[in-house]
Amino acid sequence: MYKTALNIKEKSSSYVQEISQMVKGKYPWEREYLQAVDELLSSLSLLFNQEPLYQHERILERIVEPERIVMFRVPWRDDTGTIQVNTGYRIGFNSALGPYKGGLRFHASVTLSILKFLGFEQVFKNALTGLPLGGGKGGSDFSPRGKSDIEIENFCQSFMVGLYKHIGPNTDVPAGDIGVGAREIGYLFGHYKRLKNVFEGVLTGKGIDWGGSAIRPEATGYGAVYFAQEMLKTRGEHIDGKIVAVSGFGNVAWGVVKKITEMGARVITLSGPDGYIYDKEGVQGEKIDYMLTMRSSGRDRVQDYSDKFKVDFYPEKRPWGV
Repeated sequence: MYKTALNIKEKSSSYVQEISQMVKGKYPWEREYLQAVDELLSSLSLLFNQEPLYQHERILERIVEPERIVMFRVPWRDDTGTIQVNTGYRIGFNSALGPYKGGLRFHASVTLSILKFLGFEQVFKNALTGLPLGGGKGGSDFSPRGKSDIEIENFCQSFMVGLYKHIGPNTDVPAGDIGVGAREIGYLFGHYKRLKNVFEGVLTGKGIDWGGSAIRPEATGYGAVYFAQEMLKTRGEHIDGKIVAVSGFGNVAWGVVKKITEMGARVITLSGPDGYIYDKEGVQGEKIDYMLTMRSSGRDRVQDYSDKFKVDFYPEKRPWGV
């Protein structure tokens, strides 16, 4: 064992660079994925140089390559009776610690590169929880924006036909993500039950009435606030009294605004694809509840908040310059 370590020590200094070039040569068009891999390799280069046995076992190659990639056609019928066709994906990146776990994203921007990037990072995010969870990601280039409930249901059912053989409580447990909320999870889970004839824990993010957790909608946003709170403590500061800019108005943003307002901060911005609003009085009370109304409307417009509460709206801009 020690002799092996000595033999490969000379090569270990170039090992990380070798793997970086290898991945770039295989997937030169996957910019998002390559960015994530480069960040990992630069962070771990010292570790791998100090532990040459990792090179002998080809650990980096095994980390950066997904264990499996599933791609499938998703045909569905729109409200005019016309057949539309999208592409579905599910990437199982690493199951060393447990079944694959990661969200499903429905958005027009979805590509294999983006999902590999997200799935790769999900491996390490899940490992940090200390739970027996692997990492994965999936989704489709279908966008729920502007679609009717029937169209979204039709798509979700067709998507599940392509997915159900590859998921399960001990294999792969998808969750929601951008474009996939409780409604979409409900359509997906309902069709999974029809196809498999079993009620089991195969999807997270379900409604409370059929197996979901009571605080699931708030959890991600709350977690972001608790993390910010701990970071402020390292500087001897607190959230109470802070003025906060929030991006988005969806599920995560709603949880952030709800919790950070409870802790004494004042949120002055929300944003959407159409721009951002500036509310100097703060997003609180019924305004927080209205975020849910905007989300469920399917309009994907933060300007609706401006129209209702008569605050400033800045089209096609982001809130970070406030």
